[in-house]
Amino acid sequence: MATAEHEVLIRRDAMSVYLYLLDVTNLPVWRDGVRSVALLKGSEGTKGTVYRQMVAGRSGLSIPAELEITEARPGAEIQFRITSGPALRLGGYFLSTETAGTRVRCALEAPPEGRFGFLNRSAFRSRLLQRSLRSEAAQLENLRAVMELQPAA
Repeated sequence: MATAEHEVLIRRDAMSVYLYLLDVTNLPVWRDGVRSVALLKGSEGTKGTVYRQMVAGRSGLSIPAELEITEARPGAEIQFRITSGPALRLGGYFLSTETAGTRVRCALEAPPEGRFGFLNRSAFRSRLLQRSLRSEAAQLENLRAVMELQPAA
């Protein structure tokens, strides 16, 4: 299973960062490739809520992908899974308070696909998947830039 992690320190309190991340409609602001997000079912920001994202496909067209929140612990953790779309993922944002702000760690994994999982993947495709996961996790840098440019609440 391919995995990736990245962490940043954001000069904001943990609850502000948590609430910003929990509002999934903010994804297009800081995530490359996410064009729009709409609530599909459930109550915004709660466990079990499903959102439909429109993400950029290889051909430039928008492709739907569904994101479900699987865990939401206020000020500490948000976990999710992408259940449909071009790339299935499990992931989470894990927050911890520090003197200078909030440390946010993004952890992602790509579950095995197909009957034999990664056994039927070439080494080249596995490296591409790993690189893609690292790139997705590193987008936390964009989150930090966006949040630190906003006035503190």
